[in-house]
Amino acid sequence: MSERILNFKKTKINYTDTGKGTALVLLHGFLENLSMWEAFIPEFSKKHRVIALDLLGHGASESLGYIHTMEDQADMVHHVLHELKIRKATFIGHSMGGYVALAFAELYPDNMKGLVLLNSTSRADSEERKANRDRAIAAVKQNHTAFVRMSIGNLFSEDNRERLEEIIETVRQEALKTPLQGIVAALEGMKIRKDREVILHFAPYPMLLILGKKDGVLNYEDSLDQIENTKVEMVTFPDGHMSHIENEAELKKVLLNFLKKIK
Repeated sequence: MSERILNFKKTKINYTDTGKGTALVLLHGFLENLSMWEAFIPEFSKKHRVIALDLLGHGASESLGYIHTMEDQADMVHHVLHELKIRKATFIGHSMGGYVALAFAELYPDNMKGLVLLNSTSRADSEERKANRDRAIAAVKQNHTAFVRMSIGNLFSEDNRERLEEIIETVRQEALKTPLQGIVAALEGMKIRKDREVILHFAPYPMLLILGKKDGVLNYEDSLDQIENTKVEMVTFPDGHMSHIENEAELKKVLLNFLKKIK
């Protein structure tokens, strides 16, 4: 995967462009970067043109400001796709990447072919969650390293923390590359994001929601009723928030099957 740079509002954006075919856009989550997709891109790029991006303030993409709204992120993604002359794409968004994909779907509905929310939700933060974001902002400003190290461990189900100890440490090392400004700007942006559940009810393209039963970030039971009376498919894994690691082989199969349905 050779990484490339584009400019968006005088800000450097890092991305990869692999394979040929219908476009597939991969959006990582908070404290992640496009390296989270390394195990998936070789398979996906056999039949798709796969664009993986570092979101604003993450990976090798620079920060745009003190708050990165989901709309800012979506506009950046749209700019990259426009520069690459890609008009329509299927989006897979992990956690915060799902929030960005939903913002993109609202702002640029004609550019959507399909949507996968991976360990993500269409709903806005609750008041309790907003307060937690504020606490997180204070914690990261106080001790960046301690905040990142603790945050990453909590993303995995307790059952997997020992089994995946080495991989979790690798994820931590990647997360520690995220600059303080990028972390705070993302937390501020997630805190004020809109509720976009309406998209799950009315969007005309195929959609898939993938949840972890023991997700410590998104309550499983609370996540179920957002797709009641919708055509959104749902797949549940038995583990935590990091299905791309905790359930890698099964997730690959699920995503490849979903992609076959995209026309």
